[in-house]
Amino acid sequence: MDALELYDAAACERRVPEPPKRVEAPVRTPFERDRARVVHAAASRRLAAKTQVVGPETDDFVRNRLTHSLEVAQVARDLARALGCQPDIAETAALAHDLGHPPFGHNGERALEALSAECGGFEGNAQTLRILTRLEAKTFDDHGSVGLNLTRATLDACTKYPWTREDSEDPSGVHADGSPREIRKFGVYDDDLPVFTWLRDGVAGKRRCVEAQVMDLADDVAYSVHDIEDGIVAGRIDLVGIDREAVWQTVREWYVPTADDGLLDDVLLGLQSQGSWPVTPYDGSRRGLAALKNLTSDLVGRFCGAVQQATFAGNAGPFVRHGADLVVPETTTLEIAVLKGIAAHYVMRADDRVELMVRQRELLTDLVHALHDRGPDALATPFADDWKEAVDDAARARVVIDQVASLTDVSAVTWHRALVVS
Repeated sequence: MDALELYDAAACERRVPEPPKRVEAPVRTPFERDRARVVHAAASRRLAAKTQVVGPETDDFVRNRLTHSLEVAQVARDLARALGCQPDIAETAALAHDLGHPPFGHNGERALEALSAECGGFEGNAQTLRILTRLEAKTFDDHGSVGLNLTRATLDACTKYPWTREDSEDPSGVHADGSPREIRKFGVYDDDLPVFTWLRDGVAGKRRCVEAQVMDLADDVAYSVHDIEDGIVAGRIDLVGIDREAVWQTVREWYVPTADDGLLDDVLLGLQSQGSWPVTPYDGSRRGLAALKNLTSDLVGRFCGAVQQATFAGNAGPFVRHGADLVVPETTTLEIAVLKGIAAHYVMRADDRVELMVRQRELLTDLVHALHDRGPDALATPFADDWKEAVDDAARARVVIDQVASLTDVSAVTWHRALVVS
């Protein structure tokens, strides 16, 4: 059976019905149309100038949020196809998964959360849903913008945390970029509950659809492997000479508190058994870069292959929407944690980066306060319109947060210079 046939009419439904176009060549499925809408969204283009781990302006090689999202999308598509679910849904969720990130990545998210208590907090995944269903202009109904008007199945796959702030758990651990998890993880703001209720129709509790699970794993795999690659090319990481004692301490502090040295040594030995694991330091040559690329490819294949095998062994399927769950072996979880720990120790904990993060949060704080004081005259036209339609102070506060979250790293600095420094 073709994967598309496993998705019923409810999965393909849009909030605003769209009649078939008279001429559409080639004919596209509903989920192919969803993917195209995310690819062409302005919010997607802005990811090119938003921080992944280090700022996109620091080096021509370093990844930004857009290149990271493209890589996550490729991993998600391949894994979805292997599992038998609709690849376009998983790929679209991966392309969209970071749309809600503000300037400066998780560090900016932390700053905006501290500034948005009166309007229900800030969370990058909740902001992604808001962009897809409201802020990104594509379709309108009698009540205003409904965003890209994606199908129910695609929006569900984009919802990494299908619950409200009130239902979220206390934060713990750290983000991939090394910033502490100080904010609650949730997927919807209170004033976006109508669309959330619609997209979760028929789903009880907090269970994520399998396509969202594929997206989440692809994200985890991509940044654990690619942060290592970036760190090696930048000269910060040498896989031949790892300081195990220091790295294992970071792994315990950030990712796996209960892992002892012996367990982590065994996990590293498993990774080193991969034929492409380096035995000599990276030298910057084309041959060296090719070897590094082979290592990243092999690691992605290693992780996804293990998950595919475990998932088939643990579920009868079909692997569509809420009919099954992804199974991630403990060994794979630990291997990913070891890679994260290596990158965290040698890149994220660098003193220069920690100092920069403090300045970034101060900049966003200044900018939010300045926009609150100046009101609609200082906002971009769509957000100025939202301000004028806002019914109370909380709604106006949300408009300011939406505006700042939409900025890139560079434009946030430019706006700050114009509104605060000048």
